[in-house]
Formats: sequence, structure tokens, C-alpha cells
Amino acid sequence: MTDATASAERTEFRYLDIDDRGAIAVVSFNRPPVNAVDTEMCHEITALFGRLDEFLPRVRVIVLRGEGPHFCAGHDFLEFKNLTPENAPGQQRLVRNAFASVYDCPVPIVAAVHGVAVGTGVALAACCDTIVCAAGTRLGVPEVSIGVAGGAKHMRRLAPEHLMRTLYFTAGTATAEELLPYGGIYAVVPQDELLDTALEIAERMAVHSRAVLRHAKESLNTIEYNMDLKAGYEAEQRITVRLTAHPDSLEARNAAFERRKPEFSQS
Repeated sequence: MTDATASAERTEFRYLDIDDRGAIAVVSFNRPPVNAVDTEMCHEITALFGRLDEFLPRVRVIVLRGEGPHFCAGHDFLEFKNLTPENAPGQQRLVRNAFASVYDCPVPIVAAVHGVAVGTGVALAACCDTIVCAAGTRLGVPEVSIGVAGGAKHMRRLAPEHLMRTLYFTAGTATAEELLPYGGIYAVVPQDELLDTALEIAERMAVHSRAVLRHAKESLNTIEYNMDLKAGYEAEQRITVRLTAHPDSLEARNAAFERRKPEFSQS
């Protein structure tokens, strides 16, 4: 048992399985039968991704997947059923924090999505840095059909505006194959190749410096919204200035100049 796994077990995660492989970790939703997210699972997601170094101190890349037939079939309907004007703000804050912890996770996350990813499920996938889907995966935002709102902004990362709105207002789903041409999904592969494909992408990321990957993730999240071209590039340059103080940056530059494989620190 690794120290990270032991730490995770001490927090008594019930609905997240953690396979710590060193530079890469596989995190699996495991709340049968369909990995529907409830309050406790939201807390667990926020804890793991928001305090990543406590649980996975060596990780450079995470693969996020679901156990069973689906990645995540949304939020537990019983909690939606019991929403009131009094309790809704607190519940919404909880879900919002869970999504934000995945988006703001300091290392890249590869989502390996299969079966169904709708509502909360598609939002969690969209918060990741890249998405690989199994053939036939269905994604959508059914909130209108149960009298609530949410998920459209996340779905917009996978589909253009008018397609997203069509899916939203009809509470319909689209297959991964239908969404692939729009660029929000990196690849669609056979079900039995899904995890291996996600791990292969993760491995190509994990060869890089842990510190540089973290700065790169911060940079991409910083410039994604509300920055024009010039402001975004200036933000990236500020992070480059900060990175030049890290020994891994110098090692990467020297290795490239000397045409050799870099040897990075673990920091």
C-alpha cells in the first residue's frame, strides 16, 4: 500500500477508488449502480482534487473514470427532488465546489468516459483537461426535464452553441461520435481500449516535469476565459518568468539544447 493510498483510506472515501501508480493515478467513481453523485460524493471529490498533494504527492497526471456501466449518470435524483428555495443555495454551492476542484486540480486530468455522462456527469468530464470516450457513449444535459438548470456552460466545452442549446432544451443526448467533430472530445475508441488509451495519453503527459505541468495547468486555466489574445499571452509570459526559477525549467532547456532526455526533480 502506498502512503497516498493509506492517506486516502484514512479519509474513508466510499465512492472514489484510487489506484496510485506514481506519476499517474487512476481515480474511479464507484457509487453503484450508475455513479450518480450525492452530497457525500461531492465532499469526497472536493477533498481529493482540492487537497491532491495530501493524497497523491507524486502524481503528475490523473485518469478519471467510472466503475460499472456508466461514467456518471448525473446527480442523485432524490436530492433534486427535495430541493427548496431554502436548501438549494447550499446544495448548489456544494456541487459547484466539486466541479471547481476538478477544474482547478493542479495536474492535468484525462477523462475516460463510457456509457452515460449526463448532467453532473458531463460537467465533471468537461472540467477535465481532455476527454476520451468509448464508442456509443451518450452525453447530455437533461436538467430542463427535471425542472432545474445547470450544466449548459460545461456542455458548451463539448458542443457549439446551437447544438448545446438544442440538446439543452430537448433534454436530449448526443453520442460521442456525433460530438467528436466539434473538438471537445479527443478520441472515440472501442470500450475495451478506453482505459489503455487514456493511460497512453497520460503517459505522454507524465514524461514532463511535474512542476512545469502544474504551471502549464495554471496558465491554461488562467487564460481560458475573459482574456483577449494579448492579455492571455502576457499571463502566460508571467508564468514563464516564474518557471525560470525552477531547476526543472533549466533542465528542460538544457536537455533540449543538448539533445538528450531530461532528468527532472520530483518537486
